[in-house]
Amino acid sequence: MAELVFGSARRTNRRLRVAGSAGIVVAVLLAVLLVPPLVQLDQQAVDLAARLRPPSWEHPFGTDDVGRDLLLRCVYGLRVSLLVGIVAGLTATVIGTAVGALAAAFGGWTDRIVMRLVDTFSSVPHLLLGIFIVAMFRPGVGPVIVSVALTHWLSTARIVRSEVLSLRSRPFIDAAISGGASRGRVIVRHLLPAVLPQAGLAAVLMVPHAMWHESALSFLGLGLPTHQASLGNLVQTARGSLLAGDWWPTLFPGLFLIIPTLALAGLAGAWRERINPRRRSELML
Repeated sequence: MAELVFGSARRTNRRLRVAGSAGIVVAVLLAVLLVPPLVQLDQQAVDLAARLRPPSWEHPFGTDDVGRDLLLRCVYGLRVSLLVGIVAGLTATVIGTAVGALAAAFGGWTDRIVMRLVDTFSSVPHLLLGIFIVAMFRPGVGPVIVSVALTHWLSTARIVRSEVLSLRSRPFIDAAISGGASRGRVIVRHLLPAVLPQAGLAAVLMVPHAMWHESALSFLGLGLPTHQASLGNLVQTARGSLLAGDWWPTLFPGLFLIIPTLALAGLAGAWRERINPRRRSELML
């Protein structure tokens, strides 16, 4: 009886977490899609007479060091960070899925060479390799997306390779090969559709990871231009204000980064438990 009560309570808590995470994600999407066109204000407008005002009814999140509304800047910053996270996450997932599927499907020396390359890239810290890539270009959204995508496909390649290797021994694969199907047809028609749930989960998990890396690069001055609103730039420009005792220019951009990424991670965790409840840790990035 106690086990039934405990299991019911755990399922209820899981549903509440999923509902809360979904609500936060929907609110974030509505904010980044609707606020810029509906609020006819220039997020770059400077008002030195209103600089570093604390949160109030006029400015719910206060103003920054040049008098810009911090709420509007945070929404625009989240918009840019989400764009980088989604595009970079999808790109990294496509690259990792293709590399992992081809390596496992062809096997032999192809698999060994590809996986040694994956191990070589994995030995270099993501952030260090990302800094090296963005340093070769001018600051902008494109270089940051390329940097994050090229440094985050490795775990997806390993996951997809493991799944494809397990699928190769299944009877339906043997039946397809015995029926005269080519290797390319087996990959496209049988192997790739079977690994799409894992690849989709990897893409969702990659979005918050990419957002954090974009913020780290922008905080170091290597990501987006300093005049362009992104969560990393907002935190970076607020360092001096924090030392002077003005907490709001740092707190609110940090919350705009932490809360949506935790919500996305919560949804991804629920998806992971649904598609593969026995091997939860395998899909962690």
